[in-house]
Amino acid sequence: MPDEFYQLTANNPQGRPIDMSAYKGKVVLVVNTATQCGLTPQFDGLEKLYQDYKDKGLMILGFPCNQFGSQEPLGNDVMEETCKVNHGVTFPLFEKIEVNGPGTHPVFKYLKTKLGGFFGRRIKWNFTKFLIDRDGRPVKRFAPITKPAEIESHIKSLL
Repeated sequence: MPDEFYQLTANNPQGRPIDMSAYKGKVVLVVNTATQCGLTPQFDGLEKLYQDYKDKGLMILGFPCNQFGSQEPLGNDVMEETCKVNHGVTFPLFEKIEVNGPGTHPVFKYLKTKLGGFFGRRIKWNFTKFLIDRDGRPVKRFAPITKPAEIESHIKSLL
């Protein structure tokens, strides 16, 4: 069922539920993030992609996670402000979630089921990325070390 993604919900950093159906018709890049990770500079590349393609239909959704080396210890409000101040992030961020284990957030449970990775259905580290087409179908998973610029051609092909 192609619209399963649109039936999911996640809370913004203030705890307000956001329906993924709000992103219907957009190309969506879902990323698990952390503000104190060696890969944190990827926020800059993600924001560049967002600025370059948001008017053409790209949406980037950041989901902070503290499951990898405790690299997202900040509270939701501080994390959101840190991303804005240090990296100029304007794309939507959500409240801190889990991406592995029994507490896996439904968005990541769904994405991992549709697109397994090198570690099967587990997320290896912060900044794992999932690309979803305009119909809500997950089409490609990218490793944490894949820089946002390396995803650009895949995004352009879906816009």
